[in-house]
Amino acid sequence: MADEKEQPSRAKPSSWGYVLASVAITAVITAILSVLSATTGGFAAYSQASGESAATVSLTVPIAIHLSTVLPCLVIGGVLLVRKKGDLLHKWLGRIYAVLMVITAIASFWIGRPGTGIAGSGYSFIHFFSVLTLVSIPWAVYAARTGRIASHQGTMRGLYIGLIVAGLFTLIPGRFLGNLLF
Repeated sequence: MADEKEQPSRAKPSSWGYVLASVAITAVITAILSVLSATTGGFAAYSQASGESAATVSLTVPIAIHLSTVLPCLVIGGVLLVRKKGDLLHKWLGRIYAVLMVITAIASFWIGRPGTGIAGSGYSFIHFFSVLTLVSIPWAVYAARTGRIASHQGTMRGLYIGLIVAGLFTLIPGRFLGNLLF
């Protein structure tokens, strides 16, 4: 046994420190994206000045980015939930899923209708899922890396359920996808 080298111990970061850092970073990113979205004419879904409605809106860049990242997440997330956990494929699919979900959440801040939503901000309650996603992804990664597998699984299940719920709300008549599909 003299041949075995002693592995250096890897200190685990404090869970509260990581959580607080994640929340702070997410809050700052959310605030920056909100300001950028409001000041750059974000809210790409409708243009009130041109009298557009959900029935006449074309596919904009933010909507295209949002749809092209969220649709694969529906499939990848489902696969991750039903297949074997912890192997190399799970880890790679999980990384892809996490990156796509973060892009989806960020793109959503440029989708909305000014003068509507919560306090006329252009954001609806569905945007809370975007903020939740930006908090949940770092937490889930941290939980997995520090051996908190039950927390990781619960967070990722909750994130996927939130994805499904938010997706169902986009199908309401009067919304872009609702009118597009029905």
